[in-house]
Amino acid sequence: MKTKPNAKAWLSKVNQLMDSPQAQQKFGTKAIKIMNVCGGHERSISMAGLRNALHPKIELIPGPGCPVCVCPEEDIYQAIQLALNEDVIVVAFGDMLRVPVNVAKKSIRTLQQAKASGADIRPIASPLEARQIALSNKDKYVIFFAAGFETTTAPIAGLIAESLPDNLLFLLSARLTWPAVAMLLESCNINHDKPGFDALVAPGHVATIMGANEWQFVVDKHHLPAAVAGFNTESLLAAFYSVIRQKLENRLFLDNCYPQLVKDTGNLSAHTQLENTMDVVDANWRGIGIIPASGFELKTHYHKHNARLIFPEYNELARRHIGEMPPGCDCANVVLGKHYPDQCKLYGTACTPQEPVGPCMVSDEGACRIWWTHGVRV
Repeated sequence: MKTKPNAKAWLSKVNQLMDSPQAQQKFGTKAIKIMNVCGGHERSISMAGLRNALHPKIELIPGPGCPVCVCPEEDIYQAIQLALNEDVIVVAFGDMLRVPVNVAKKSIRTLQQAKASGADIRPIASPLEARQIALSNKDKYVIFFAAGFETTTAPIAGLIAESLPDNLLFLLSARLTWPAVAMLLESCNINHDKPGFDALVAPGHVATIMGANEWQFVVDKHHLPAAVAGFNTESLLAAFYSVIRQKLENRLFLDNCYPQLVKDTGNLSAHTQLENTMDVVDANWRGIGIIPASGFELKTHYHKHNARLIFPEYNELARRHIGEMPPGCDCANVVLGKHYPDQCKLYGTACTPQEPVGPCMVSDEGACRIWWTHGVRV
């Protein structure tokens, strides 16, 4: 029985490939830039110390894989105001409670501060907790402020497809992952620029739900090598090896380096749940703007569970002009892979995990938080 390469063996294979005469001729003094889309990938890379272990001509770029980071500021503000001014219970995934909005420092700036002021706000780890809280509090609305990518949105769709308590509402701020990468590549085409990366490593958990084929456009339309990776070091290094080899051989394809869970078409049951409960719509990404067909919205059939329709007075369109990142915060460029976290002038000075200014320093999937946690200092 053939033994699969372990992390040490994969690391050796990658570095030997970069030292080959073919790589020397292909890349010269330039680095090959590989974007990893997922915050989970970035965390695994940093925990394993891969940037220091990999060949110096391999540059790993964090990409738009943090749903907390791109959640519109006005959505967070709306959740705060509902919790403060209505007799409701607001539930949200834990990271969302600490993301600040753009108001005066003496004002309530986070869901956590609103909770400390007496609002009934509860962190949850699973959509099923929202349902249970609603069943236990039938005398008031429970509003599930649901931000996330496909991996958290699919279970939410499953919850919605079941028999929902009448008092469970959704303030949905869910996003699709691939349109952000497509937007980056399309903007390069329009401006006749080269992409800011030479290869792409796509997120295994998203591909488990949506299918590896969702990333085929990177190869077919933009002629870049691509691979889907899981979250252990072996899978990531296998993906790096694949895209580098594709580049060297000029033989581009989408490589599935996480076949244990990822299939070409993904989880068809999850697809059905998403299609039956939600529509795909144009959506705002904080600091980035509107990305076409990149968000989810409840279908008409579920309008009685849509918090925006039940409480329309909190849909403050006037706030949309201040829905950017805070002044001086470079999170948007970090999310887009244009800047590294430590290139932001606030990183580690005004902005730390204890006192975050921007959302990238809040979330465990934010590149700034990950870099700081693993010792990158200014």
